Amino acid sequence: MRFIHLFLVGYFILVVGVGLALWQTGLLQRISAIWIVIGCIIAIGGGIMVAVSSGKPSVGGKGQ
Repeated sequence: MRFIHLFLVGYFILVVGVGLALWQTGLLQRISAIWIVIGCIIAIGGGIMVAVSSGKPSVGGKGQ
């Protein structure tokens, strides 16, 4: 498994864990559904951006 895939799997596990913790404490019941969806989209987008930027750089690039 490539580094970026492993990072994304770990990140999504973290996001699911945080979501479950917020649900268990009852905090998600007080927040509107649209804000929960917006927060999930931001969290997923942030994880993808961090995973791509922290991926191992290719040696020499494609054209070289």
